[in-house]
Formats: sequence, structure tokens, C-alpha cells
Amino acid sequence: MIFKKKWRKKFFKKISATIAPTIIFILMRLFWFSYRKKYHFIEPLIEEQCIAVSWHGELFISPQVYRSLRKKQITSAIISQHSDGELIAKVLKFFNILPLRGSSNKGARQVLINSLKAIKEKQSILITPDGPKGPRHSMSDGAVALAIKTKLPIMVVSYLANSYWQLKSWDKFTIPKPFSKVDIYYQVLRLENISKDEAKKHLKSVMNRHSI
Repeated sequence: MIFKKKWRKKFFKKISATIAPTIIFILMRLFWFSYRKKYHFIEPLIEEQCIAVSWHGELFISPQVYRSLRKKQITSAIISQHSDGELIAKVLKFFNILPLRGSSNKGARQVLINSLKAIKEKQSILITPDGPKGPRHSMSDGAVALAIKTKLPIMVVSYLANSYWQLKSWDKFTIPKPFSKVDIYYQVLRLENISKDEAKKHLKSVMNRHSI
């Protein structure tokens, strides 16, 4: 009886892991096409390889903005090895964004090596600086360290919505409601001749400028 219960739990968990990413992707796209979107380009759009950043709580929107602006750029995303990381990785694959598994707490060295390898292969890298556990809108070293080391620009994607749901999760995960107005902000930072601490402070300030 215990074995049967465990098998059933394992079966439904596997089914959920397979179906949930597809359902989430479909909802993301349906919502996306309903939005009244307005883009604000603070700098001209660049097509070159970059480090793209957004807050963890903005992942319902940010991958879609990224792909709408950079349809063909080969891209990988740094995704945590925590339980929610697997779900995020599967959803991002629908956007043709490949996973680099690791975080500042777990697998950090290996994910750094893999990120540098991906950059050498002309890929862009997506990072949520406050993932995987926060605190919300905190700034880890990852994006800034990679940008300084590789001399790649940082692409900042953020948005404001006039109507949205906000979950009670640590990142206050935000979902703009269907048919709401969404103002999308695009900015590029270059971090030459600046210290890591100054760069982190500046990046955090820019990311928070147009964030819910």
C-alpha cells in the first residue's frame, strides 16, 4: 500500500513536471498578445552579444520581451539548481533559451565556467541577479562580474503595468492582467573603468527605476 502510494505520487509529479511548463508557456503567450505594449528605448537597440538582466519576479514578461527584441540571438540563461529551477528551465526552452544550471550558492564555479564557455561561443547570457532565493531585488555578483570580465554590455529589461497580480512569494512574482497596459523599458549599460561594487549599485538603481 505504501509502495503504491509512493508510486502514484511519483507518477503525478512526473506528469505535472511535463505538463506544467507547457501550460505556463501557453498562458504567457496568450497574456502577452492581449497586452497593450509600449516600448521605451532609453538607448538604441543593439544586436551584439550581451548579458541580459531582469528581476526574478519579472520572469513572466522578461523572456518574452527579450525574444521579441532579439529573435535569432543564441542565448543561455543561468538557472538555479533549486526545485523551481527545473520548471523555469523547461519554460525557457520554449523561447529557445538554453539552461545553464547553478547559482551563487550551489554550483557557482561550474556555472561560471559554463557561462564563459557559452560567451566564447558567441551566446548571450540571461541572469536574474536576485535569484534563486533573494532577497527580492538584491544584487549578486554574477551579471556584473561576467560583464566586467568579458567586456560585454548589459541589457536591462524592465516594465511597469497598470493592472497586475502579485504573488505572495519572496520575489513578489508579478503577472500583468490580460489586456492591461504594459510599458516596457530597454536600456544598455557598459561597465568599463568602474569597480564591481560601483557597478552593482548602478545596475540595481537602473533596474529599479522602472520596476513594480
